[in-house]
Amino acid sequence: MRTVEEHLAEILAGVPVPEPLDLALLEAAGTVLAEPVTAPVPLPPFDNSAMDGYAVVAADIAGATDASPVELPVVGDIAAGDAGVEAITGGLAARIMTGAPLPAGADAVIPVEWTDGGVRAVRVFRAAPPGNYIRRAGEDVIAGEVVAAAGARLTAARLGMVAAVGRASVRVRPKPRVVVLSTGSELREPGSELAPGQIWDSNSFMLTAAVTEAGGVGYRQATVGDDPAEVLRTLEDVLARADAVVTSGGVSMGARDVVKEVLTGVGSVAFHKVRMRPGKPQGFGLLHGTPVFTLPGNPVSAYVSFQVFVRPALRAMQGLPPEALPTVSAVLTADLRSPAGIRHYQRGTLSETRGHPTVAPADRQGSHQLGALAGADALIVLPEDVEAVPAGAHVEVMRLPS
Repeated sequence: MRTVEEHLAEILAGVPVPEPLDLALLEAAGTVLAEPVTAPVPLPPFDNSAMDGYAVVAADIAGATDASPVELPVVGDIAAGDAGVEAITGGLAARIMTGAPLPAGADAVIPVEWTDGGVRAVRVFRAAPPGNYIRRAGEDVIAGEVVAAAGARLTAARLGMVAAVGRASVRVRPKPRVVVLSTGSELREPGSELAPGQIWDSNSFMLTAAVTEAGGVGYRQATVGDDPAEVLRTLEDVLARADAVVTSGGVSMGARDVVKEVLTGVGSVAFHKVRMRPGKPQGFGLLHGTPVFTLPGNPVSAYVSFQVFVRPALRAMQGLPPEALPTVSAVLTADLRSPAGIRHYQRGTLSETRGHPTVAPADRQGSHQLGALAGADALIVLPEDVEAVPAGAHVEVMRLPS
């Protein structure tokens, strides 16, 4: 058997990284930037008002109080996007809206709440220092500043920032298109009636959602039975619309392990036993240049295999570091045992005790027991050389996507 690291290294050496392309902003949402984005101008590009109110000279209202307000003539209105009044002099005021450019000569903005709201003349009831409620040019971003770095994922906030500096499109690494396929003649679509011996397919739904969590675009293919010709034909068909293919089922040592049967020796696809539980039977290779990940059929095995092998590969295809799930050291709340010589991924639930992470193992750890996985938020990682870990010991824990 090979180690987890050996199998992952082979995968990362084999997956291609698609060339960057230019996409319009909304099409680029969620992708990874292939180049830095810089600001061509400062933001804001001009001094502007942070409030609806009046642009004034601060010295004119230095003595304003409720008992002794200062009255100033209002020379005009300045709306956002409209220069309106370009300048004022001492002894005058201009009504100004939030975001409107500050007129030359003014050095403070008085909120309308501090006034009587006058149109031709305004009475001001509070003094204010110079700079009051003024957004200065460049106080957010200076010209030439990098506002989104290469390798950053375009989240909603970053996308807004890129739009704010005037970019209509960006150069990005595209999201990998991943087709997910479950095999097995016993599988039926959720919502259909079950005959004896049949089960509803869960893996393809789970893995398609996991692709999305990893930053890819998942496409679920309808389940395929155990007919070798049908499986091979389906795989050939989906390659036209896939940057990667993930299958589940049919990769072990059984007489009906159809994925292994039809892909052995095809392209560079090869099958191995990996020193891990769950998920010992694994396969990977390129089929007509497209990466194909063949995962076990038991639901927990398929999910753990995805997080350990497929997720890092999809990150690499997006130009990101091929990292596994984030980890934390936590105190174990119960004794655990593990077979010698394998890396064991056990489901658990993270919490905090007196400010320190703790992890409670799930009661059920069978590779077919999806209910325990659905209730878990972590995988407890027990190394190959560990056979027993007592409660109170520190263990490495992988945080599952929330």
